[in-house]
Amino acid sequence: MDRFASAANWKLEQQYETRGPRVLSKKQAAKERKAGKAGGAGGRLPIKRQDGTVVAVVLSPVGSDEESEEEGEDEEGEGDGDGEEGDKVKQVMLDLREQREREEEEARRPKVPEKKRVVDAKEELARIASQVQEDPEENIMMLKRMREMTSDHNPTIQRLALAALMAVYKDIIPGYRIRPLTDEEQRIKVSKEVKKLRGFEQGLVSGYQLYVEKLGRLVKASRTNVTPTSVAVGKVAVNCACQLLSHVPHFNFRGELLKIVVQVLSVKTVDENFIKCRSALEEIFRTDEDGVVSFDAVQLLTKMLKAKHYRVDESVLNTFLSLRLLSELDVKASMETVDNPNRKRKKKDREFRTKKARKLEKDKKEVEKEMKEADATVTYEEREAKQSETLKLVFVTYFKILNERPPGLMAATLEGLAKFSHLINLDFFGDLLVALKELIAEAETEADAEDEDEATATETRNATREALLCVITAFALLQGQGEKMLNVDLNYFTSHLYKTLMPLALDADIEFSHKSLRLADPDSPALSAPRVNVATQIEMVIRALDALFFKQNGATNVSRMAAFTKRLLLTALHMPEKSTMASIGVINKMGKRYHRQLSGLFSTEESVGDGVYMMDADEPERSNPFAATIWETLLLEKHYSPAVQEAAKGMQKIFVQKKQR
Repeated sequence: MDRFASAANWKLEQQYETRGPRVLSKKQAAKERKAGKAGGAGGRLPIKRQDGTVVAVVLSPVGSDEESEEEGEDEEGEGDGDGEEGDKVKQVMLDLREQREREEEEARRPKVPEKKRVVDAKEELARIASQVQEDPEENIMMLKRMREMTSDHNPTIQRLALAALMAVYKDIIPGYRIRPLTDEEQRIKVSKEVKKLRGFEQGLVSGYQLYVEKLGRLVKASRTNVTPTSVAVGKVAVNCACQLLSHVPHFNFRGELLKIVVQVLSVKTVDENFIKCRSALEEIFRTDEDGVVSFDAVQLLTKMLKAKHYRVDESVLNTFLSLRLLSELDVKASMETVDNPNRKRKKKDREFRTKKARKLEKDKKEVEKEMKEADATVTYEEREAKQSETLKLVFVTYFKILNERPPGLMAATLEGLAKFSHLINLDFFGDLLVALKELIAEAETEADAEDEDEATATETRNATREALLCVITAFALLQGQGEKMLNVDLNYFTSHLYKTLMPLALDADIEFSHKSLRLADPDSPALSAPRVNVATQIEMVIRALDALFFKQNGATNVSRMAAFTKRLLLTALHMPEKSTMASIGVINKMGKRYHRQLSGLFSTEESVGDGVYMMDADEPERSNPFAATIWETLLLEKHYSPAVQEAAKGMQKIFVQKKQR
């Protein structure tokens, strides 16, 4: 009775509601599912939602997750009849679900202003960089986060991450090249410290490789996709590549960095990136001690020049002038060979040593060789071998440019040949002089064409300047060969120099170059383009005269000296003040050295010439200079410039006093 008396307090409905769902066995669930496919409701009545819609109740798989997936796959196989198509549909559904989850997560994530993101990125980059620099071996994996920030959608954060990574790599990169471990080295058990060091090195190399590849992609994208954002990021990438190449050229992936630099230099447009890459290459050429980096850079440059058919800016070719071959290499080279006959001493010049002494010397050399290998030092022979190969590549480039003659590179080529003249093989000297003669002939033809039709004289090529460079190069080659070339007479180049003096005296730009502060003539754009040889035309003439009369050890033709003296005085009457002073200086120098041979020009009593002076002759020997006298000094003494007046009086005193003595 007591039990039923308390029935009013029972909560039967609440217990029924809180009770868990009915659990069916696999067989019962499969039966109801099949019944649902046949009847449409799975054996259960439909339910009505709060919005008034009526939906059917579908049983969910019962049991563990794996069993449910297997049953689902069986059902898909039964329903579709093709397991592969079911897998594809399932994969598409999973991808759509993941994409929807990512979108929901991004929507739930609070939106941060871009300025705040940039400030947070700066702080994070500074924190990671300081931790990595404090202990690189322990925190090398933190650089992964910095590499991820280089792909950020914000270009400011991307540029900051690139610059920060470059600074970190410059600090933590060791002073040696890291090679990959062999299979045998990986199997050997090592200590904990060695294992930690190997992990740091491999992590550094792998991360550095990804970073260099990223720089290459950004530079390439900045050239193809010319947008302000892409160009700004590409500029930072070029700067990073140049900095790494200048500070750590010994480290891994040097070739990839050189490819980035050469890729920028392959374009004729000279911009900020071009100047940075060119300066980086010149710095490498000047500071490279072992010659390996210079050889790799020259090899890539020559390949690029050949692929572009030498249609590049001349400043790219001028980078060869920064090579250390001028002061260190002591060989003779051409396009095919490098001669170095004096490297090995002859048997008669060797010092006599006993068998025991030779054995001790051999053991000593072996010990020194092992010590050098341990210290990773580069021997003189190895450096000379690399520099010789570099010299061959440079000469191949110069000679091919002389054959193809692309516009804009002739001045740089001639200047380079003049610089490397002492390294050119004697066997190749004849072919080179023939090429220089052809260039002078082309310059003369072009000058004649411009004289006939002045309207066509709008090209930037300065034929007169290139001809003077050919003359200077020929004399420099003669001087570089030493006493071996005494029997070679450069009569063709001497005659061209003699013939050029008169037109140059009437040239208003004889004392100007592209660096001169003046307003350029709009009808004469020859000085607008920069040249490797920034000297003025009168300076080039003085260089040629100095090489012709004062730097050759052989005897000089007296008629040639007299003809040049007479023509220099004639041209000095029409030149500007500085050019006149330079010409008088050359004549005074000739008078001090050859006063006995030239004294007849200043005295009619001692003149032994017959006939008439041929002032318009193109060859100095045919002008008959001793048939004339020097009367130009009287006019120069009345020059408007007091300096020229004093120089003319001093010149006459030199010849007269020397004659009296």
